[in-house]
Parts: sequence; C-alpha cells; structure tokens
Amino acid sequence: MSDQAQDTPEEEEEQLAPFMIEPARSNRSKCKTCRRKIDKDTLRIGIMIEGPFGAGYLWHHLNCAAKRNFPAVEEAYSEKCWDDSVKVPPLEELKKLEEQATKKKSEKIDPPYAQVAPSGRAKCKHCDETIEKGSVRIVLGREVEFYRQVRVALINVHPKCVAAELLAEDCGTESEGFADALRNNTKNVSTELVDAALAEIGSLA
Repeated sequence: MSDQAQDTPEEEEEQLAPFMIEPARSNRSKCKTCRRKIDKDTLRIGIMIEGPFGAGYLWHHLNCAAKRNFPAVEEAYSEKCWDDSVKVPPLEELKKLEEQATKKKSEKIDPPYAQVAPSGRAKCKHCDETIEKGSVRIVLGREVEFYRQVRVALINVHPKCVAAELLAEDCGTESEGFADALRNNTKNVSTELVDAALAEIGSLA
C-alpha cells in the first residue's frame, strides 16, 4: 500500500479491506492520531476511507489507534487484517492501553484550577519568579502550536499574575466566569485557600 491517503490508479482497481495492519514500509507516513512520523518497520494500522481520488488508507501507529479508536483495532483483529508474516501484539495488551488512556482522560482537570505548590522549584510562567513551596498557584492554559495544530498547554502562575496573564494574546483561559470555573475545577485545595487566591487575583472585569 502507498503511504498516502489515496492509491495509485492501478491500486484503485483493487478492492481494499476496511483495515490493514502492517510494519511501515518507509518512514514517510505520519500517524493521523499523534501527528508524528511512523518509523520504518513500526506497526501501523490503515483505516480505509473513500476520498475524491478513490479509496485509500489513513495510517496510525497501532498503539495510538488502540488508545483513541479501539473499536477499529478490535474489528481489524476480528478480521485478521494482516499478513501471516506480521507479528502483532495480543489484543488484550492493546485493550489495556485503551483503558489507561480512558482513565487518564477521566482524571484530567481543565484549567483554571488551584494547586498547592509541592516544591519550590517551579517558576511563574508570567513573571518568572519562583513559586514558593506550600503556596497556592493557579493553573491556566496557554495556546501553543503543535504540528500545525493549536493546543492548550498548562502553565503555573502566581495568583497576583493571573489578571495580566489572562490578557496575553496566547492565553487559552477565558476571564469570563473565571472565579466559578476555578472553584468548580479545583480539587484537594480548601475553600479558604481558593477564596484567598481569588482575593489576591482581584477583579477581572
């Protein structure tokens, strides 16, 4: 199969299977899940799509597909969509990857939220001064470009720096409804500490 999403005219005449699991034939293809290169000989799964130029495969690392689209991997395994010479991991191992990814996603907390700094090593991403151990820090989102996509990275700031950071062009956290969002998203920090941090943050109007 070609590393491209569409096939050559000769290949279009062939009826493609819905899935294909194989070692990558080169290092030219990219995983449509993580956007990283799929190294040669790394197991990948192709998921067939119908495009304007005919049918072709979109390629994913097999592990990435297991984490994000396990039903497709499960179906590919049920239909044994690989050659006899290809050694694939047990489906149970891939299921564990999906379960771990699901658990991690369920435990993810969206910013803004407050934390008690566990050490004195971190610095405020706004003023670049140290955040003292045991003090309350505020976790905000900052937009970063990742493989031509804009994603939100987490940053730690002093409460006193929140208002200024929210005005930054690349800030990924909204000022509207900030106080309610901070209270709702914060875990394992007392209400008194959150209220004190909000008082230090001040008005965001």
